[in-house]
Amino acid sequence: MKQIDMGNFVIGGKKGFVLIAGPCVLENEESAMDVAQYMKNLAAKLNIPYIFKASYDKANRTSIHSYRGPGAMEGLAILKRIKEKLGVPVLSDVHRFEEIEPAAEILDIMQVPAFLCRQTDFILEIAGKARVINIKKGQFLAPGDIINIIEKIRSVGNENILITERGVSFGYHNLVFDVRSLPIMRNMGYPVIFDATHAVQLPGGAGTASGGEREMVIYLARAAVAAGVDGIFLEVHRNPEKALCDGANSLYLDSLEELLGELLQIDKIIKDKK
Repeated sequence: MKQIDMGNFVIGGKKGFVLIAGPCVLENEESAMDVAQYMKNLAAKLNIPYIFKASYDKANRTSIHSYRGPGAMEGLAILKRIKEKLGVPVLSDVHRFEEIEPAAEILDIMQVPAFLCRQTDFILEIAGKARVINIKKGQFLAPGDIINIIEKIRSVGNENILITERGVSFGYHNLVFDVRSLPIMRNMGYPVIFDATHAVQLPGGAGTASGGEREMVIYLARAAVAAGVDGIFLEVHRNPEKALCDGANSLYLDSLEELLGELLQIDKIIKDKK
C-alpha cells in the first residue's frame, strides 16, 4: 500500500489510524482555533496523528438560506493561521476551479467533495496542484468505481491519494455504510479514511437542513477501525446544538477521549495481526 508522508507522521500501511477532525464549517477564527487546540492536545495525549479539518465554504448546503462559511479568501487565511500557530496539517474541501491555486498554497490536503468526485477536469486540476488529494466517495458510487478516480489522479503524476468513505444514499433522507467498501477500496493500494459523522447524516432530513444520528457514530467508527481503516474523520464542536452546519451529526468535544480510546484498542488488535 502507498504510504502518505505528512512530515511528522505517515498515513497507511500498518500505521495506526490518523484522526481528521474539526467543525463542519469555519464559523469564526476564535472557535476554530479553540477546537483545533483542543483536538491537538487530545491527539497528543493519546498519541494519534492529527489533521485539522473545516470547510471555508459549504457550497452544497440544503437551503439557499443556510450558512456557508466565510468564503475562500477569509477562510484560507484562518486555516493558514491555525496551521502556523498550532503546527498541525490542515484539510478543506474545494468546490470551484478559481479556488484551487490559492487553496493549494495553504492546504496540506485538498479534498474533492462527494458530489464532485466524478468531475474529471476538476479532479485533474486539483490533482496537478495538491500535495495530497482526498477524494470523498460519492453517495452514488459503488466502492469499485473508485479505481477510475484513482486512475484520473495518477494520470497527472500524483500518487498521494486518500479515499474517504461516507456512506451510500439509500433514499428518503438516509445513508447506509457498508463496511465491505473499506477493504475493497484499500485493496486498490491507497489509504482509506472513514467519515464516521457524515455516515450518520440524514441529508435534507430536517427540511431546510440535514439531520443526523450522532448516537450511531460510535458503532460505525468501531466497525471501520475493526476493518483496518487508515483514518477516522469526525466533525466536532463545543456545542453541536448551536453549530451553524451539521450539528445533528457532530460530536461533542468532551465525548471524544472515550471514543478514541476504544478505537485505539481495536486498532492495535487489528494492526498487530497484519
